[in-house]
Amino acid sequence: MEIIDLEERYEQTYCKCLEDWSDEFDDAGDLKKKWLARKKTQGLRVKLARNEKDEIVGMIHYVPIEHSWAKGVNLYLIYCVWVHGYKEGVGNNQGSGIGTLLLEAAEADCMELGADGLAAWGVRLPFFLRSKWYKKRGYKVADTDGMLELVWKPFKVDVMPPELIKRKKKPPAKNELPTVTCFRNGWCPAQNISCERAKRAASELGDRVRFIEYDTDNPEVFEEWGIADAVFIEDKCITNGPPLTDAKVKKQLDRALRRHRR
Repeated sequence: MEIIDLEERYEQTYCKCLEDWSDEFDDAGDLKKKWLARKKTQGLRVKLARNEKDEIVGMIHYVPIEHSWAKGVNLYLIYCVWVHGYKEGVGNNQGSGIGTLLLEAAEADCMELGADGLAAWGVRLPFFLRSKWYKKRGYKVADTDGMLELVWKPFKVDVMPPELIKRKKKPPAKNELPTVTCFRNGWCPAQNISCERAKRAASELGDRVRFIEYDTDNPEVFEEWGIADAVFIEDKCITNGPPLTDAKVKKQLDRALRRHRR
């Protein structure tokens, strides 16, 4: 197993979270590709795990925390660590230590870049990106927000811990029309898929529904809302897990339309 930097020939694989085989990512469009081009100018770092067959089986990506959705000084923030875990494509490579190799490579890279530490986010429940995984590798909790935990590993003493930027407001419960509000950072294809499907469902209803989209990679927008990635119908967030299905979005919009008729 070899840990390498992102090369141009692997960018499509990276933008699809290693799932080249999945047609579902077609719904995400080229949003991740555009995000990648923008983040490269802000110091984004990407490490890939490549096996002896020249297949990419794992990834980690991280950015100076000043260009993320957390607060900190001279730290890097990990967006996610992902080792391919499906039968399709390159097969299930989880449980073989690849994630640890990627994390260690990122830590060494950040030290070489002169950072004071590395932060990451995770959830306390046994879902995707569990914070417990980082804790087993020496990370400590710096901040929490509900199920979300911000963990970190300082490389020096007397380093200020990072903080989460928490939600400051949410869309209103009632508008003149049922309203779909999409907050999108761009880094996560799953969130891009959800937003694109919500946009499509709203457009099919024409002027019966209002659709609003916010680019939360814009620091001013994110500072205003404190929401990085989410889809709301009225004031209810409907993205908590896998990408939204077309059926779920339509069902939620039908309910919103019925409420507005009352």
